[in-house]
Amino acid sequence: MKKEMKPQAVRRLKIIEGQIRGLQKMVEEGAYCIDIITQASAIKEALSGVEDLLLENHLSTHVIQQIKSGQEDHATEEILKVYKLKRKK
Repeated sequence: MKKEMKPQAVRRLKIIEGQIRGLQKMVEEGAYCIDIITQASAIKEALSGVEDLLLENHLSTHVIQQIKSGQEDHATEEILKVYKLKRKK
């Protein structure tokens, strides 16, 4: 992972951790269902952002290195894996 991306990913994950704790508290306290669903949706979006960051990092580091070292077939497999993962959303 690129050095500059690691703190960014960790920061985002810590925020998500706080959101999940808040969601758990909402459920325990019997918050309004729509409010819980709204918060859960926000958490999913935040996780998607972390996923995007990690996928971008993977493509711009590992896959590029594979191409440069002559492992084009492996790089192609990695790109297809990323594509298939993103299509599942």
